[in-house]
Amino acid sequence: MGRNPPTRKYRKRKPGRDRALPPAGKGQLRIEQVRSGIGRPAPERRTLEALGLKHHQDVVVKTDHPSLRGMLYQVRHLLVVTPTKARE
Repeated sequence: MGRNPPTRKYRKRKPGRDRALPPAGKGQLRIEQVRSGIGRPAPERRTLEALGLKHHQDVVVKTDHPSLRGMLYQVRHLLVVTPTKARE
């Protein structure tokens, strides 16, 4: 006697896509943490700390440069990054 086909108990998850970083350039970036660092590997938590993000929904503004871009790329799935408008 054969088995019954499996039932769909849980909703199938759609594959996520990381948000793209804004194009590199001079100026400042507004970095907002949208996902928690809890349960993440230690290097990711240390990167969030180095960016100055202390908790979920925290926002910092940093000057755009290559080392900052590298840190943002490591934790891009936890952040939303938008360019800020220069105030004169």
